[in-house]
Amino acid sequence: MNKTILKWAGSKARAMDTLKMHLPTGHRLVEPFAGSCAVMMNTDYEQYLIADVNPDLINMYQQIKNDCEFFMLIASGLFNASNNNEDTFRRHRFAFNKSKCIGDVYKAAIFLYLNRHCFNGLCRYNKSGGFNVPFGKYKAPYFPKAEILAFAEKAQRCTFICCSFEETLRMAMPGDVVYCDPPYLGNSKTEGFVSYHTAGFGYVDHEFLALALRNLSSKGYPVVVSNNHSDRVLALYTGFEIASFDVRRSVGASADSIKTAREVIASLPAVRDMCSPCNERYCGNCMHSAGAVVQ
Repeated sequence: MNKTILKWAGSKARAMDTLKMHLPTGHRLVEPFAGSCAVMMNTDYEQYLIADVNPDLINMYQQIKNDCEFFMLIASGLFNASNNNEDTFRRHRFAFNKSKCIGDVYKAAIFLYLNRHCFNGLCRYNKSGGFNVPFGKYKAPYFPKAEILAFAEKAQRCTFICCSFEETLRMAMPGDVVYCDPPYLGNSKTEGFVSYHTAGFGYVDHEFLALALRNLSSKGYPVVVSNNHSDRVLALYTGFEIASFDVRRSVGASADSIKTAREVIASLPAVRDMCSPCNERYCGNCMHSAGAVVQ
């Protein structure tokens, strides 16, 4: 298992063994919800299209891809005892939130510092776009040198873009496999962690995502999506092949906070509007069932 650079709520690291059984083969993996890139780091597609609406996340990944050595030089200097206190953390967080240089290596380095020093590795923003997770009070935050080096090597096969899932899915090409790991949707309006970005991700967004994935499947793209096991998720993905499984999930800072949660993987194969036996488009005269699965 290749570990990720970031600590990340909802990371698929603990679910990779199960998830890989449901990811079909293909030339390129398209991921509209990058997160910690656990899926990218633990699969072996020839190419990757990795997207996220969070510009800080994509900036860090792009900086590591472009110049890993320089990024590590800047970032490693932040991981020392003098920077591991609440006052210094607040100063770095303030500078990070004031910075307007989206494509800046220094901001990317501070993003890693904040992730590794903040409470439980959360990535959360207020409505003004400010990173607002408090100091984590860890004795010696880990600098992920080996993980950065491994990521930099794999990143040469990746294209990183900062855009919405709708825009990303429109970039799908023949031979692609689409995998989505959106923020979790709970059984009520208050359940689920949706503040990874200023805009949030609500129920309507989940509805649009499910519709977009159905459309992609009908156009010949295999699609896979993860979420937590809830009545609303199961209703959204009616007609998908559903696999339910248990995964260990960290919900706090202590070892006691690691609990088992139920999750689902919903998938649809690539479907085309041509009848395989007839090699013709479906019509009223076709005796075969509509929706031929692409082999």
